[in-house]
Amino acid sequence: QVQLVESGGGSVQAGGSLRLSCVASGYTSNYLCMGWFRQTPGKGREGVALIRTASGEASYPNSVKGRFTISQEIAKNTVYLQIDSLKPEDTATYYCAADRYCTWSASLWSYWGQGTQVTVSS
Repeated sequence: QVQLVESGGGSVQAGGSLRLSCVASGYTSNYLCMGWFRQTPGKGREGVALIRTASGEASYPNSVKGRFTISQEIAKNTVYLQIDSLKPEDTATYYCAADRYCTWSASLWSYWGQGTQVTVSS
């Protein structure tokens, strides 16, 4: 089992920045990929960043590329999501996920955190 705990969400004005953190514990050697997803009420989870833990290779969808940066601190079993130039449409609950494989399909991920809320006001 892998446990994931997110933090760092909050309320910010448009144009601001936030850094979300995700600390993993448990059988962390079981996962090779970590990702950040976001969800708004009534919609499915949208992937916004992936990182292959062994290589540090990151991937982003075009919708957030240039504003979102995923990084990791292996010694602390922690993955970060830096979000810059925040927009009101970034308002969502952000979830950290872990699995053996990287995919943009949220349904295929095995482990999830509880989520952290990000609210961006205009």
